[in-house]
Amino acid sequence: MKWPNEKRNQCIKKMEVFLSYTNDVISVFFSSVSLFLFIIILLILRVFISHQDTPIVRANNRNLSFLLLVSIKLSFLSVFLFLGRPVDITCMLRIITFGITFSIAVSSLLAKTIMVYIAFKATKPGSSWRKWVGVKLSNSVVLFCSSIQIIICMTWLAISPPFQELDLHTYPGTIIIQCNEGSAIGFYSVIGYMGLLAAVSFVLAFLARTLPDSFNEAKYITFSMLIFCSVWITMIPAYLSTKGKNTVCVEIFAILTSSAGLLFCIFLPKCYVIMFRPEMNSKSHLLGSKS
Repeated sequence: MKWPNEKRNQCIKKMEVFLSYTNDVISVFFSSVSLFLFIIILLILRVFISHQDTPIVRANNRNLSFLLLVSIKLSFLSVFLFLGRPVDITCMLRIITFGITFSIAVSSLLAKTIMVYIAFKATKPGSSWRKWVGVKLSNSVVLFCSSIQIIICMTWLAISPPFQELDLHTYPGTIIIQCNEGSAIGFYSVIGYMGLLAAVSFVLAFLARTLPDSFNEAKYITFSMLIFCSVWITMIPAYLSTKGKNTVCVEIFAILTSSAGLLFCIFLPKCYVIMFRPEMNSKSHLLGSKS
């Protein structure tokens, strides 16, 4: 834990390196961005609650929209688990928290896409798809997909959980305080399953993007999943090629970018209609567009 001085006649403490709240400008930047996006999502949530009975909010399952907003809000807050001196409990919470919250968010988008497709199929006379239209199916999709991620996370914690690690060898005279994933299989299982959900949601949304619906979110989901997948695909090689607090910066950047992509692609178009084009937020406009 110590290192000789220049004259080599005395031992001094090695410099400890981690992403500090006070000594790193990048920490202040990440904290500010996270809080700013958190405030934005609170404002969007307030707009949606105050206009929850309007057609554009009720379209494509209002409850899924609220669940998606809450999960994105939690992902912004999870950034603070990555800042500061890592300890065993934060090492366990940081990966598990963002893995589960992102899985809930992507599962909600997947359920929305499925409901768009089924609703369109159910409009045809004598269609057998009508029995699948309803809240139960969307809730079941979210619950099933999220439960698998929770099981993966709990198994990871039970077998080989993440822990604090002191890296004494990468840089001479420096102690890198970082989190060890414990089980690499557990870490990549969480990331891989999240990627699988995003890929399935992207494919279904891409196929449903041209369906004739005034409030069809499929095209927005397609673009948001494209951003989401691009961020996490580029994050993996960057994650593997960095050490110490640079690795944490890569993780935080991926969380903020992908969460902001989901937020702005899905909810900004609706907020624009609610706030600035209220004439489009009516049942008559919806029926007129469909006809």
